[in-house]
Amino acid sequence: MRAAALHSAAGALLLTALSAVPAGGVPSAPDLSAPVLSASARSVTPGVALAAARAAVRGVDFGKCSDAQDLPGTMQCGTVAVPLDYARPNGKQIDLTVSRVQATHRDPHNSKHRVPRQGALVFNPGGPGGSGLYFPLIGLLPEWKRIGAAYDLVGYDPRGVGRSAPLSCQDPKRFFKGPSPAPTHPSESYKRERIAQAKAYAQGCAKRSGNGLRHFNSLNNARDLDVLRAALGEERLTFMGASYGTYFGAVYATLFPSHVRRMVFDAAVNPDPAQIWYRNNLDQSAAFESRWTDFREWIARHDDVYDLGGTAQAVLDSYERARARLAAEPAGGKVGPGQLQGAFLQAGYYDDYWPARAQALSEYLKGDPKQLIAQAGPVQEAAEEAENSNAVYTAVECNDGPWPTDWKVWDRDNTRLARVAPFETWDNVWANLPCAYWPAPRQEPLDVRTGPGELPPTLILAAERDAAAPYDGALEMHRRLTGSVLVTERDSGTHGIGGGPNRCVNGHLDAYLLEGRLPTRRAACAAHAQPKPTAPKQAEPKPAGPGPAARSAERAARPKR
Repeated sequence: MRAAALHSAAGALLLTALSAVPAGGVPSAPDLSAPVLSASARSVTPGVALAAARAAVRGVDFGKCSDAQDLPGTMQCGTVAVPLDYARPNGKQIDLTVSRVQATHRDPHNSKHRVPRQGALVFNPGGPGGSGLYFPLIGLLPEWKRIGAAYDLVGYDPRGVGRSAPLSCQDPKRFFKGPSPAPTHPSESYKRERIAQAKAYAQGCAKRSGNGLRHFNSLNNARDLDVLRAALGEERLTFMGASYGTYFGAVYATLFPSHVRRMVFDAAVNPDPAQIWYRNNLDQSAAFESRWTDFREWIARHDDVYDLGGTAQAVLDSYERARARLAAEPAGGKVGPGQLQGAFLQAGYYDDYWPARAQALSEYLKGDPKQLIAQAGPVQEAAEEAENSNAVYTAVECNDGPWPTDWKVWDRDNTRLARVAPFETWDNVWANLPCAYWPAPRQEPLDVRTGPGELPPTLILAAERDAAAPYDGALEMHRRLTGSVLVTERDSGTHGIGGGPNRCVNGHLDAYLLEGRLPTRRAACAAHAQPKPTAPKQAEPKPAGPGPAARSAERAARPKR
């Protein structure tokens, strides 16, 4: 009941602020310098309501995108101003870059039928650190034409990402370090080296980002989403989040349940406050071991094509031979064990990478490294984008909750885990270790949950063997969001399944977004077909229709959550 009262207060504040706006004007506000409050209380300070009121008046002045000449379709871009610190709404503002393709109204199955517009569908691809700016172009894909007919498709760069007050923690020219090692059981000297790097990286974030670093967190991402809703002129939000986008989407649903129209959580992460984020990363490392086994078993079934071994163990032996060879002599002078592991980790996210990765490994072991270099080598042209994405990932995860500050805890937990899950465990440690030495204050994770009748029905999509967002997280999200419905793709591990190749999943997604229709509590879909093996010398395929644009996050160097 207390939560419901707080949200009612938020609605009252917004109505009060809007009623005070003169015609054609923008509301002013006092500078709020109150002490830091708990997460739930801060969500309803006047800063959020006032920022939303201002955005509702200003709207979004959509026009040409800066790179419009390179884009198909009719995508437009604009900006929305949000406070850096919602406790001080009159203080520094940052601009979030927003993109949109307006509803086409065209029924792909009946050219004579004009589809009525249902509003804006806002999307976030996850990360943290993923850009959703190109999401509206997904309406060009057949799987998305019905949704694109009824909705304005809206993407954006969240705070810190891309064109929205971008964060940086180091010189992008130094971001790609290759060739690099990737020991599955690192030595003590190697651990000390990585600890020093983590400390330097954390300090670099503070030095390059200043005092504002603390404000890049999931609570503010959720608050920004409410300001964006108001700027778009939407009384209630229709939102689809993938991966990490499901977490701050659930935070939004907890803070602003009366502002929700429909919400899709695709590849849901575990929102339990005790999991944010140290324990979620341990679970992720364990799950990647299972998915790595799935990939090796698939390669073994196609040994006639790849000649890497007829069992999962034999394929692992081939992979380890490649690791040893790359450690002794990096391919092309830039692909070492670390780059190999990164390329194969990406295959743990999306099985449509399996044929190309297997073919590259096979050719490399037979003396031809070209495909491996092309797939695993760093792309220097993407260094600035990748460094920015990694900086936002680190800032949000480190700011969001408590992390162990004693290296002995990390060492103990991950040494144990690496005995049974060596593939990704230590790489995940190094990615997150700056959080042990983080210079900014930590948030107390919000207790994500809604009571009966607080939130409209929502849709959760999950693949049973997803490694980046283990299935237990979807079950926990389902338990915490009362009235939610969980649709599971059985025996599949693709990270993000909405709008992808599974027609059953897409049927549930379309029925919900277009008609508000959901199955009763839970439903299951059979797995989509596994990829076919690649013929020798065939180029790496483009991933099949994204699930949905969670793939826009993978433009960063290292796939994340």
